[in-house]
This record gives sequence, C-alpha cells and structure tokens, in this order.
Amino acid sequence: MGNPYDPYGQQPGYGQQPAQPGYGQQPAQPGYGQQPGYGQQPQPGYGQQPQPGYGQQPGYGQQPAAQPGYGQPAAQPGYGQQQEVHHHHYGSTGQLAEWGSRVGATLIDGLIIAGPLILLYIVAMLLAAAGDAGAMIGFLLIGVGYLLALGAGIWMIYQEGTTGQTIGKRQMGIRVVGGQTGQPIGFGMAFLRRICHAADSFACYIGYLWPLWDDRKQTFADKIVNTLVVRS
Repeated sequence: MGNPYDPYGQQPGYGQQPAQPGYGQQPAQPGYGQQPGYGQQPQPGYGQQPQPGYGQQPGYGQQPAAQPGYGQPAAQPGYGQQQEVHHHHYGSTGQLAEWGSRVGATLIDGLIIAGPLILLYIVAMLLAAAGDAGAMIGFLLIGVGYLLALGAGIWMIYQEGTTGQTIGKRQMGIRVVGGQTGQPIGFGMAFLRRICHAADSFACYIGYLWPLWDDRKQTFADKIVNTLVVRS
C-alpha cells in the first residue's frame, strides 16, 4: 500500500493498470509546449486541417488534388482568359514579295528570253540588205531565234514550277509557291499560271498592278491558280 499522505500521489503497483477515463470523458491532452510521445499523432488546432501522412489516403468525402496524368492534355484556359494564338504567315518565309521585286524579276526574265531573238533579228536585217542569199540566211536566223526564245520560255516555266524561281526571281530573292501548301506548284500549274496572265492584260493591264493594293499581293493569274509570290 502506498502512503496516503504522499504529496506526489499514488503510483500504481506492479501489474496494476493506470486509471482509465470514465464514460463520456476525454483523455487528457498534452499541455501547452508539450510534445506528443513517440508514435502519437498531434491533434490539429482549431481551424486547421489535418494533413495525410506519407502513404495515407484522403478520408471519406475528401478529394485529392487533381494532377494531370501521363499523356493527358494540360488544362484549358477558363472563360474570359486569352489563349495563345500562333500567327502563321504566307509561304515558308512569311513575307510576301513587293511589287517592285516582281517587276524586276519579270524584266530580267524578259531580257534572257528576248535578248538572243533581238540579236539574231538585227543580224538577219543586215544580211538581208546584202542580197537574196543574205535574206535567206537572215530568215533562218530569225527562225532559230524564235526556237531559242520558246525553249528558254519553257525552261523558265519548268524552273518556276519545280523550284519556284526563274533566273529573274532568283536574282530578286523571290519565288512562287502554292497559296495553301507554301511549296512549288509543279510544271503543269506553272504553265497554267503563264496562260492565265492573259487575264492580267485586260483593261489596260490592271491585273499586273493589282498586287499594289491587294492584301495578298496577287495578280489575277495568282488568284485563278491560287499562288503567292513570297520572299525566298
């Protein structure tokens, strides 16, 4: 038996259990500044939310923070938020060719095609003045000049269709591409584009001037075959 007058209270004897709180009573909580013992979990204060420990699952009715899984798309912007928009330019370089560059390319190509023909025509006129034999030779030279001009024109169309550039366009740093693909249009479409330039000649060649105020800087032929002339 312990001493009933012991000021430190009675200690349970060997084999005895400490007194348990009665029905409806709460176990004593550690005082201010006291730490819970080993293996015990601290109680959250008023207004605080308990945090799940490592490996614990959220309780009933609680929703875990949603994380996007592997391969899932990122969250979409809410109503009223701006979404980043990428603006794509025409063609591969994004810059439409200016009207002056197109005129310069046309003049260079024209000189390449018509230059030999003009030279042979001058020689033919000089030979024709020498007599009938010279006139016959001059006539043959003019025919050769036309054949050379035709061959040069077809070669220009082939280059424009396969690479987007003639010699003049290469010198001016521009090229012809498809309005939808941004790629060379091929020989067939390039040949059709040359034929459609006849539409640009109507009404005082207004079609050739149309790129000056058109938002896509197209001639009538460009609009018919849906092509663009861009900076290379």
